[in-house]
Amino acid sequence: MDAPFFSDIDFNTTFVDDHLLYKDNVDGFRITMAILYLVVCILGLAGNSLVVIAILKLDKLSSSTTVYIFNLALADGLFMVGLPFIASQNFQNKWMFGDIACKVVMVLDGLNQFTSIFCLTAMSIDRYMALADPLKFARWRTPRWAKIVSAFLWLFSLLTILPMALHFSSDRGLCIPDLDSDAWWLGVLSYTFVMGFALPFTVMTASYAALLLTMRSQRIRMTTTTTPNFETHRLESQVTKMVVAVVVVFGICWLPFYTLNFYALYQTGLYLTFARAFEFIVLLSYSWSCANPILYACFSETFRRYFRTLLCPAAKSPPSMQCNTERYDLNDASLTILA
Repeated sequence: MDAPFFSDIDFNTTFVDDHLLYKDNVDGFRITMAILYLVVCILGLAGNSLVVIAILKLDKLSSSTTVYIFNLALADGLFMVGLPFIASQNFQNKWMFGDIACKVVMVLDGLNQFTSIFCLTAMSIDRYMALADPLKFARWRTPRWAKIVSAFLWLFSLLTILPMALHFSSDRGLCIPDLDSDAWWLGVLSYTFVMGFALPFTVMTASYAALLLTMRSQRIRMTTTTTPNFETHRLESQVTKMVVAVVVVFGICWLPFYTLNFYALYQTGLYLTFARAFEFIVLLSYSWSCANPILYACFSETFRRYFRTLLCPAAKSPPSMQCNTERYDLNDASLTILA
């Protein structure tokens, strides 16, 4: 739910004045932001659609890893559907689609946002189990269990955002939350921050940190009993870079959004510069849904083969991504960790 969480006090004073004076003035900033929103929307839809098609056509959901990737890409792609509505409101300083559409768009927007974050969090746990003790956790890492967990995450996301999304209204000309007091705003922001950022970020960081420590301890044990394995060391370095990329990109895209929302609660007046900054921050949070396909292409040789096969039909079909042995997991860590 990336619509601004401006407080009633701020919205009824300075921001309204700026809104009324500025709504008919189409300047370079608004045109630039409209173009950027369009670019992010197209890239997000195209990239995540490519991932979904690749998994359905070439992998057929053959492992728990690809089940989670599929749901992540689906949520990220659907998250882009709400972007044109938000861009239209920001460009025209007016919600043009009615009150029902406001609620529906915000429900779908929040549903896909939270499902995407929860799927990425679940995958971080799945990746740790894959390397920490694959035999112990094997029964929980089947495609069937991954589908059950994914279905639960979609339902849990809906239950998480539904009470908040239904408070959105277009009565004031913009599709924004309609809450009675700053205390309610603070409660909603705190709840959203914990569920949508702090808790997932903590779980992801802890899981990946434990994973890196496990891989390092495995490498140390191997080097004490055998000759040094430079391939293992290279793999650990690759995984480290990828883990840092996943966590850092998630933090960069979402932390400013929540920071600015909390800051808005304590503003005595919401000025145009602040509103413009928030518009850019909202775009940044949507950009996170474009990041995953790009990270797949950068770090996963398997996904690069899949993308080449789809974009160049004459290319030879790649092997299945199903992890038949733990050795495969280690050799294609770019898939199993990032996934």
